[in-house]
Amino acid sequence: MRWLILYARSRQLPAALAVLATLAALARLGDGGLGGPRASALLLAAAAMALAAGLGGQDHALDRTAALRWPPRRAAHVLLCAVLAAAVLPPGPLAVTVRDSAGLTGLAALGAVCFGRACAWLLPFGWLCASFVLPPAPDLATRILTWPLLPPGTALATLTALTLATTGTALYALAGPRR
Repeated sequence: MRWLILYARSRQLPAALAVLATLAALARLGDGGLGGPRASALLLAAAAMALAAGLGGQDHALDRTAALRWPPRRAAHVLLCAVLAAAVLPPGPLAVTVRDSAGLTGLAALGAVCFGRACAWLLPFGWLCASFVLPPAPDLATRILTWPLLPPGTALATLTALTLATTGTALYALAGPRR
């Protein structure tokens, strides 16, 4: 059990859990409602960004030379991050919560592969900023870029989130974080 505690500490899990607890408290303030898809997407992105710091260890060489098989553990790590990010929101539309937490966590994993663990938060942050700034439009590119804000049951939003989640998880599991 000691190895699990050491692993959690090396992945900054206590700090990330403190951020998640703060986000969960903020989400439950007032009347319990979030005020729309923008607020819930913002909270889920903040949760994914907080957990993104743990997508790599302190010692890159140690992660590469361990006697453990890393791909299944890395994939489980991303899935656990998605579940923890989804736990931030109060009960609401489950389809949107699952879709957005999976997609934004997949983006964070993709960010860890592309930019390293220190900058893994850039992709979810940048995508969310773009989706906030773009005006709603019926064209395909805009709908893909604004997938976190689309209503539940939107097939394109679900497909985009699923693609980001599977691509990010698979690349992170196979390649690991960049140095």
